[in-house]
Amino acid sequence: AGGGPEFARRMSAASIVGWTALSALVPGAAHLRAGRRRAGYVLLSAFGLLLLSAAVIAVVILNNVGLLLRDSTLLTATVLAVVGALLWFVLIVTSYVSLKPGRLNRVGQIASGIAVGLLCIVVVAPFAVAANTVIAARNTANFIFPSGTHQTTAPIKHEDPWNGRDRVNFLLVGGDAAGNRTGVRTDSMTVASVDVKTGNTVMFGLPRNMQHVRFPPHSPLGKRFPNGFFAELPNGGLLNEVWQFAEDNPQVMGGKHQGPRALKDAIGHTLGLKIDYYALVNMYGFADLVDAIGGLDIRVEQDIKWGGLYGTAGTIKAGFRKLSGEEVLWYGRSRVNSDDFSRMARQRCVIGAFAKQATPDVVLANFNKIAAATKRLASTDIPRPLLEHLADLALEVKNAKITSTQFVPPEFWPGNVDWVKVRRSVTSALRQSTRGNRRALAADVTASPGATGTGTTGRPTTEPQAKGPDQSPTPGSSKKDTGDKDLAEVCGL
Repeated sequence: AGGGPEFARRMSAASIVGWTALSALVPGAAHLRAGRRRAGYVLLSAFGLLLLSAAVIAVVILNNVGLLLRDSTLLTATVLAVVGALLWFVLIVTSYVSLKPGRLNRVGQIASGIAVGLLCIVVVAPFAVAANTVIAARNTANFIFPSGTHQTTAPIKHEDPWNGRDRVNFLLVGGDAAGNRTGVRTDSMTVASVDVKTGNTVMFGLPRNMQHVRFPPHSPLGKRFPNGFFAELPNGGLLNEVWQFAEDNPQVMGGKHQGPRALKDAIGHTLGLKIDYYALVNMYGFADLVDAIGGLDIRVEQDIKWGGLYGTAGTIKAGFRKLSGEEVLWYGRSRVNSDDFSRMARQRCVIGAFAKQATPDVVLANFNKIAAATKRLASTDIPRPLLEHLADLALEVKNAKITSTQFVPPEFWPGNVDWVKVRRSVTSALRQSTRGNRRALAADVTASPGATGTGTTGRPTTEPQAKGPDQSPTPGSSKKDTGDKDLAEVCGL
């Protein structure tokens, strides 16, 4: 009478295992079946409270996805995953014990014990995977993004991470460093100017062979080259040499590792923009990142041969293609029957495709691969505390207008740049991007020095045209891009 209710009939080994498994999904079920009602109801209530808390957290995260990337959030999630694994392990064991497996015969005890042991492994495994994934995310973020403790920039405020600015400007640099080369050649340089409220983005592409760029007068290189970067050399002073010059001459820069600062100074002064942050992407690491998300869907306008001087390694056929990391790398960098300006056009399409196709579900599904690839590809001065806000901004960009301006012939000549005209074009492109009732104008982008085009005013250009090795249309060529078009239209994204 005082020992609690008895089973109506003796339970089999299969029944005990089944009720124990049910308890892994509905905590308290086994205790209720065993007649331990108080413990069963307590477990059910706790589970209901846990589900309610999870729902509230999910709603908060949906309204602030960047919250997931906070270091404190990732650390908390890791601890919760470990605690959850321990609690569910204890839950399964206590549920099994409450069903009194000792009443079974020896064979039933052994069989049910083995089955419940396997169940413990199956239930704990997802928690272990979750903890491992969160740890990988935290380690990757802390590895790539500086902590900010030594940053000269103002502290990041959660209520206003952009310090009251309407736009934030990121310099995206493709680094061409390989084992047979000394230093880093910045062969791809693009500034992404992002409206922090709408996500509308203008991409400014600068050619690697832009000559004799100026620097802010007060900057170290501005004092060293008051008339432009190696202005005394008619064929020297290329933009893609600025980074390495600063690295090789710390006495000029006033310290070591000032390549990013020098390039930000040069490009910011050229465009008339304040470059807030930079990100250097190793191109071979980028190929790994593309493979990690399963490749990129690209519209290839014409066959692209790659490898060697004559494209003997392979051909990327024209059409809508899903390209592997290696193919994306060569699509953006091949020089066969091409020139720097058509390469720039293809590169901006690669950036646009990645921005559109690296969706949250794709990132989550391939997270460990992405984390491993990301560690190999990037360095940046974006402070770690800004990462959560950057994630929210990236989601805005994904659904916003992305337009492009590239400073290439015949509108802009790298060897003789009209710096005032460059700044006017930047101002015009930004103004167009902020107009909500119209699509932003994509500035004139040509496939080769010989392609015809229109300027930012829409009028045909009148500068002489040089013959180029390839006159056929490519993504971003003026034959495709004249008029009021954005990057999605130009590249077929």
